[in-house]
Amino acid sequence: MSRLLSPLKLGPYRLRNRIAMPPMASETADERGMATDTTVAYYAPRARAGTALIIVEHTYVVPQGRRSRHQLGLYSDDHVAPIRRVAEAIKAEGAVAAIQLTHAGAAADHELIGCAPEAPSEVRPPGRPNAAQPTAMSPARVAEVQRAFVDAAVRAWRAGFQVIELHAAHGYLLNQFFSPLTNLRSDAYGGSMENRLRFSLETVAMVRAALPDDAVVAMRLGADDGFEGGITLEDSVWAAPRLVEAGVGFLDISGGLAGSGRDRFGPDAPAEGYFARLAEAIRRVVDVPVMVTGGIVNPSTADALVGKGVADVIGVGRAMLSDPDWSSRAMRELAAAEL
Repeated sequence: MSRLLSPLKLGPYRLRNRIAMPPMASETADERGMATDTTVAYYAPRARAGTALIIVEHTYVVPQGRRSRHQLGLYSDDHVAPIRRVAEAIKAEGAVAAIQLTHAGAAADHELIGCAPEAPSEVRPPGRPNAAQPTAMSPARVAEVQRAFVDAAVRAWRAGFQVIELHAAHGYLLNQFFSPLTNLRSDAYGGSMENRLRFSLETVAMVRAALPDDAVVAMRLGADDGFEGGITLEDSVWAAPRLVEAGVGFLDISGGLAGSGRDRFGPDAPAEGYFARLAEAIRRVVDVPVMVTGGIVNPSTADALVGKGVADVIGVGRAMLSDPDWSSRAMRELAAAEL
């Protein structure tokens, strides 16, 4: 049997196969960040096609962390009922429902939020030339934002999501704290690698403590910034076991301080699975399931990545965006190949 089509235990949940839809912005929320009928209609068919894990797109936890006008939000109790419809639609089709929580930090849209973005330091994120000059977060504000992640995680659980993922990639706030390119602080949250990881470790531990045991805390980890002087794979191999010890039960591996594009990783990066080397190295040092993404299009490629032990779960992004039935097609193709 294809390894891609074999089940996997994720915390207390059973994934019916190893195919996941990674978080990708659908821009279907209203201007308050509320999920809409269009949001439900976007996710349900991809779950219906047989995808095992659906990770709902980046959802901002405070208004100051907003990236785009029609981004989902979960910063108030009013958001719970609309987003519950999305979780219910996903689970009704047999998939495990996950949601990604985020704060865009220095990458927030200053016109939308009505003020300068907040960030670890007064540093514009590399690779984002249109970003506004951010202000550095005070220790008191750090604590407030951590609490906002906890509150949003509890709301996500109340809405029916089984996996709550913290976004620490693609140049957003948690990634900005860990990266030496964007964190120039001299307090307990800056300087050494231990201090730069502190924001993530504390936030994970707080979220884990606020949720019941049945909830899985996940993290999308930007394992390589793709810029000289930034986070390297070696840094992330060091960080990953510490994040697991803090409470992470699932690692979603990505990269890129300015987004997740292949171009940041050199001309020799494979067209499919260009984050595979990152996931494979991190999988060796943790005892929780690891997911990899990165331009994966062909079912045979996804199957081979699982079969070779590169990752436990394969995130199929743009291919599933263009073809909601990608998972069912993959099952048919892999089954036919075994005949």
